Amino acid sequence: MLRPKIPTMPTPTGLVSRPVIAEPTTITSYTPVPLPAPVAPAPSRPVVQLTPGTTLALVGAGTAVVLVLGAVLVSLLLAVAVTGASVAVTGASVAVCALVLRSLITADAKRR
Repeated sequence: MLRPKIPTMPTPTGLVSRPVIAEPTTITSYTPVPLPAPVAPAPSRPVVQLTPGTTLALVGAGTAVVLVLGAVLVSLLLAVAVTGASVAVTGASVAVCALVLRSLITADAKRR
């Protein structure tokens, strides 16, 4: 019936190169040199000190960022909800129109 064909191994054509023989290399031992002790670098800039005014400014800026992001996310959520609601209202109105048309057609068919 159906028998699969098994491919045969093709014979090589063209030039065939001899295998490359790897020659061993000499191994040299390595003695690690001890590293000098690290020296603490001098501070290149002063350390930031938080005063009550800067702390209050940072808290105010963080609060503003959170409020703005919250407002943007809520507005996006409301936009999606309103779009979904309008699609639902449109679907309901199409269904009502279909029912009215069906009842008109059946009433017209009963009269004849």
